[in-house]
Formats: sequence, C-alpha cells, structure tokens
Amino acid sequence: MFEKATLIAKLVGYSVVLIWGEISHAFNAFLVRRRAQWFGATPAADRTRNIVIVGASFAGYHVARLVARSLPPKSPCRVVVVEPNSHFHFTWVLPRFCVVKGHENKAFIPYGGYVAGAPDGAIRWVMGRATGVTRRAVTVEGGEDIPYDMLVIATGSKVKEGLPSRVNCTDRNEGMERMRSMQDGVAAAQTIVVVGGGAAGVELATDAKALYPEKKITLIHSRSAVMHRFGKILQVAAKEGLEKLGVEVVLEDRVVAEDAVGKVNCTGQKPASDLAGVLSPNAISATGHVRVKDTLQIRDDEISNVYACGDVAESGAPNPNARVAMRQAMIVAQNILQVVRGEGPTHTYETSWADGVIKLTLGLDRSVVYTGDGTRELMFGSKEKEVTLMAASAWSRMGQKPYDDDYQGPEPQATGEGKVNMQ
Repeated sequence: MFEKATLIAKLVGYSVVLIWGEISHAFNAFLVRRRAQWFGATPAADRTRNIVIVGASFAGYHVARLVARSLPPKSPCRVVVVEPNSHFHFTWVLPRFCVVKGHENKAFIPYGGYVAGAPDGAIRWVMGRATGVTRRAVTVEGGEDIPYDMLVIATGSKVKEGLPSRVNCTDRNEGMERMRSMQDGVAAAQTIVVVGGGAAGVELATDAKALYPEKKITLIHSRSAVMHRFGKILQVAAKEGLEKLGVEVVLEDRVVAEDAVGKVNCTGQKPASDLAGVLSPNAISATGHVRVKDTLQIRDDEISNVYACGDVAESGAPNPNARVAMRQAMIVAQNILQVVRGEGPTHTYETSWADGVIKLTLGLDRSVVYTGDGTRELMFGSKEKEVTLMAASAWSRMGQKPYDDDYQGPEPQATGEGKVNMQ
C-alpha cells in the first residue's frame, strides 16, 4: 500500500509540472497577443527567418503551437509547417474505428485551431510532403525550396501496411474510405488472425470479439507475453482481458506471410527518418532513429540548428507515445525561443517513468490505466461509457468543436487500400 501511495504521489507531482507548463505557456501567449494588438506585428512579407517544422503530428504540431504563439510580435521569425496530411490523425482511436462503424470521421481533426492566437504572419502552413533537405532549405513536392534558420524534424513513425496503426494516406476522405473497407472486412469475416500483441493488436482483437462474439479471433505474438514492453501486471491484465472475451492467444510464434490468410497486421512501426538521413547519415542509429543530444539537437556537431523530436528521435524513452512527443516538443520549443532571443539552447530532455502511462482498452466498455517506475507498478480498471473514447476531448484540445468539419477535399479513390483479407 505504501509503495502504491508513493507512486501516486510521484505521478501527481509529474502532472503538476506538466499543468504548470501549460499554464505558463497560455499566459505568455496571452501577453504576446495583447502586445500584437497594441503595437502591431511584423507583416508576413518581412518575416525573413524561417523556423521550419517538418511533420505536424503530436510532436511537430505542439512545437508549432508553442513557438508561433510565443514569438515576439515584432520578430523577423515565422514558423513554417510542412505537413502532407489534410487533417491531424488521432491515431489512438484508429484500432477502435477500424472495427466499429460510423465514427471514422472523428479520427481526423482539422488543422488550425491548435495554433490559433499566434500573431498575424507568425505561421505559414504548407500542405505538402517534404521531398528533400539540405543544410539551408527544405524542398516540398512541387519544387518549392523553403530556406530555414532552424529546422525541426518531427516525421514520426511509419507502418508499411498502414491500418490499424497508421492511415497511410494524406486525404481525410480517402482515409475514411480505407477505414470503412477494414470495418467491412472485419464484419464479413468468420475467422480473424491479429498479428502483434502490442496495444494496437490487443485493442483491435478485444474490440472485434466484443462486437462480434460469434467470430473466431486469434491473436499471435512473437514474445512470451502480450504488452511485453510494460510491467507484469499489465501483461497479465491484457492476456486475461483477451481470454475473458474468448480471443485465442498464441505466444512465441509468428505468422508466415504466405500463410497469412485472414490476417490483420498490428506490427512493424519504424521511425520515418529518411529525410534526416539525407541531411546527416551518421546521425541515424541502427534502429533507424535520429540520434539526438540532450537538447534534442541532432547529434551532429556540424548541424546545431536542426532538432528532432517524437517517434523519430532516439531519446531513450522506453515506450514512445504522444505524451513523450509533446514533452520533447516543449524542450525543442524552449530551445528555439532561446535562440530567437540570441541565447544558446540550454533546455534538456530527460526520460521519465511517468511518460509511459498507458490507457489500454480491453473491449468496447472496459479499459485499464497502467504506470510503473521500474520497481513499482500501479493499475486502475475503468468502464468506458463512450464508444468514441477520447475523440471529443482530443478535438477540443486541438481547438476544434467536436465534430465540426466542413472539409470537402477530392473524391475518394477506390484503391482497395485498407481492405482486410479474411475468411
């Protein structure tokens, strides 16, 4: 009991620090807005120093928010975000919405609201894919070269097969079509094999079995326990949750590709570090991550103005997630703002056990929240009242009214992507 109380106290302290950081940023952004109103702001045409951010998921979007809303109104600097997706992908709900129909639009949050309140001209949004980079500029598809004074690489991770971990397309409408295709595949199948016992695999398998109890669902994992990156009590709870619903769990085994009929692949996330590799090949680790210093600058002494954060960075975080990405984003933003003021980057990132807090769903109406500091573990069970999980709160946090989106976009193409080959 004493150990649990100690862990709770440490978690509360961690939360207080994060909340205080949010309050401090909000107050500073308020002051910046007031100064812009009273004294005006540097027009966009006169902002000649670019802070280019490649990628606007949890890490890059947060850097953009913190920097753009904190730049002095008369600054010659502006934030330039290069992002190929039409919408922010709220990846946490993808496994659920690949099973449950009618909510796929809620996984795609319109961009813009999260950076609202920045001085006029302080941010430019470029919807396109970065195709090249030098030590002076980023090239965007179509051929535009965007020069930079500072560069943030926040390209995240990628999955070859896409859903249910990543959408693997840039347009919201096409992404929704891919999710509907997977939903239809799950609904039509009699037998489903889920490969991978991490969070995505466990959540998809339990959701599918809870919604379709008559189906035969098997989860295959190559390790000795599901959720093997976490502590023992979560491993046990996840396996018990699977088996309670009737999911067959096969451990320490693999699916051979040519025998993988009826398979949903929930494995294979890799850092999307191709762009960083062009800029600094020696900064790429054996795992494909970008090596970084404590300041989250790329570990290349010849490039002091380039940072990396989020899933793409080799930061020492044991279980990279959105919380880790946003904590790293704050460090990068603080260092960039120091440089803007003519100082050197001094803020450093240190891993914290509390970054590994995870909420894992075990069916449509049940979840557990787990944390551990390496010697102590803590887990709470809860009932889920909303099938859409935390989608509405994510929209609100991103500055958007749930689920208000008038996006039209191109007509979805019948690519067949996202279909699940099942029996």
